[in-house]
Amino acid sequence: MDFTIRAVRPEEYETLGDITARAYLDDGHLDFGEEDDYLHLLRDVPRRVAEAEVLVAVDRSGVVLGGVTFARGGEEWADIAGEGEAEFRMLAVAKDARGRGVGEALVRACVERARETGGCRRVVLSTQPEMASAHRIYVRTGFVRTPGRDWSPLADMDPLLTYALEL
Repeated sequence: MDFTIRAVRPEEYETLGDITARAYLDDGHLDFGEEDDYLHLLRDVPRRVAEAEVLVAVDRSGVVLGGVTFARGGEEWADIAGEGEAEFRMLAVAKDARGRGVGEALVRACVERARETGGCRRVVLSTQPEMASAHRIYVRTGFVRTPGRDWSPLADMDPLLTYALEL
């Protein structure tokens, strides 16, 4: 790997927020585009850091290539993770860094983080049905679909798909 995974630093918050927002906007994953309320959360790295763990992938020059938010069950940023589970969300890779294994490395880092967490027996996640390249990463890293956990954050939204990995 020509990059490193580590905790995000304050001077990288804005860059990671922009990468995450651009990934969701440019790939068409926000129903209301620039007006989507979720966009604010995607950009709000300081809040994510205060309430969860945020990991980044950086190249040898220190350029941020992507990032992800990791939370334990019951924490603010855990949408579906319960007792004994961890969850990751907002996995995003800069467009020019795609195809280098950054997304998969961030997923694997979350799995390792979960293994280091006492009492954690499963990692879960939610994803939009259209996020096919992310789904391939999840399957490649051992996650399996858990249709019984699919859910919608908004009443008029198509359900999010869920995956889980037993540790």
